[in-house]
Amino acid sequence: MPAVGGVPADGVPGKVYTGKLTPFVTVTCIVAATGGLIIGYDIGISGGVTSMDPFLKKFFPSVYRKKHEESSTNQYCQYDSEKLTMFTSSLYLAALLSSIVASTVTRKFGRRLSMLLGGLLFCVGAILNGFAQAVWMLIVGRMLLGFGIGFAGQSIPLYISEMAPHKYRGALNIGLQLSITIGILIANVLNYFFAKIKGGWGWRLSLGGAMVPALIITVGSLVLHDTPNSMIERGLHVEAKQKLKRIRGVEDVEEEFSDLVAASEESKLVEHPWRNLLQRKYRPHLSMAILIPFFQQLTGINVIMFYAPVLFNTIGFGSDASLMSAVITGGVNVAATFVSIYGVDKWGRRFLFLEGGIQMLICQAIVTAAIGAKFGVDGDPGELPKWYAIVVVLFICIYVAGFAWSWGPLGILVPSEIFPLEIRSAAQSVNVSVNMILTFAIAQSFLSMLCHMKFGLFLFFAFFVLVMTIFVYFFLPETKGIPIEEMGRVWKTHWYWSRFVSDDIHPNVEMGMGAAQATKNVW
Repeated sequence: MPAVGGVPADGVPGKVYTGKLTPFVTVTCIVAATGGLIIGYDIGISGGVTSMDPFLKKFFPSVYRKKHEESSTNQYCQYDSEKLTMFTSSLYLAALLSSIVASTVTRKFGRRLSMLLGGLLFCVGAILNGFAQAVWMLIVGRMLLGFGIGFAGQSIPLYISEMAPHKYRGALNIGLQLSITIGILIANVLNYFFAKIKGGWGWRLSLGGAMVPALIITVGSLVLHDTPNSMIERGLHVEAKQKLKRIRGVEDVEEEFSDLVAASEESKLVEHPWRNLLQRKYRPHLSMAILIPFFQQLTGINVIMFYAPVLFNTIGFGSDASLMSAVITGGVNVAATFVSIYGVDKWGRRFLFLEGGIQMLICQAIVTAAIGAKFGVDGDPGELPKWYAIVVVLFICIYVAGFAWSWGPLGILVPSEIFPLEIRSAAQSVNVSVNMILTFAIAQSFLSMLCHMKFGLFLFFAFFVLVMTIFVYFFLPETKGIPIEEMGRVWKTHWYWSRFVSDDIHPNVEMGMGAAQATKNVW
């Protein structure tokens, strides 16, 4: 039995295609990754806006009264409002629905069109939110933002994984997560300054400002080139070969091109990719498509990022201090993502997953103890000393750093690189849908859970961090340095997944004429 994780025993990476990291590919992947700005900006802006008094007073007066007029209210429960959580979580329900539609658009019309639709829908939603006069306008605007995120989240990771040379796929794909973290940081900084605008209309700038990242990805999608994989999938073989030569920076791309064509021919034999996902040979892929986003959301990171200002305000910081604390955690998020960019293709995916999981688990235990010691179960902390606030923010920052170089970027990277072409769009939709279902559920229930579970909420998430770290150790194979169309072999060498795929799944080069010889050469 191979080592846990299922890396080939001889360590040989298998087939290596010709090509290099060209400026064209670098710029293309950076432009595509800017789509992460819309996701990050929304995550960062939501919590900040919902801690602004003028916004609460206009749309959620009951929360405003709890916060200011009922001084004896339990601190854990001051933001508990179904209407307020619906404002935040409605976006993710819409993203869930649109990601299913985006699968068909991405497969039949290319990755670029999905990105374009995502940018346009997000832009319209931002305008509606910026000019909102009633709660229904906020929620409809949020749903349009969600439709945009569903399209972008479905197409961008696939686009980058298909464009990038396999040696640099990890670092380039994490560019998307870097953009998300930059979006969160920008939103936190803007919230801090917009909250100081006299007249109480700064929240309109925060919400309407989402137009800027939306326009960036909209314009970017118009200048991007489609991937060779997508062009071959739509029958544009001549154009795809020329594009592959430009992307790889060499003339000899015959081997990689032949493998892409073989993979496309195999995918065309699949009439029902959604139904195909249920086949036994795709059990590992479906499991990862479901469990990776499931665990990613149950790290508790969205609790921190959505509601950072609200959370810090709840644990005793003033409004300005809570917004600044969110800026600090956003900065840590960006800085730590560079660690992942540096190490993902050097140290591997599994190392970062495991180290990050252990780091988050320790920090959650310490934060739980700190909040429990001061707030108890009645939510009345009394006077909070400055050192206490520093300790809480410090360990939340260490927790955010652990997420930012592990489950944050790798939760996007790994699913985008493990699916064979014939199920890629459908499997990615499952991945995005599970992500959005969990995000919706957590966003909808977090404030109520905080009210009822109190500091025990952090233990709830710590339990899942422990489970997911054990899962990665035993069940996630290493995918570092393996060409995307050759990924089938990581499952064949894995101690557990090989029982599902050993007789069924092969690298895509085995399709068509000469399959037997190709199999002999590879294995």
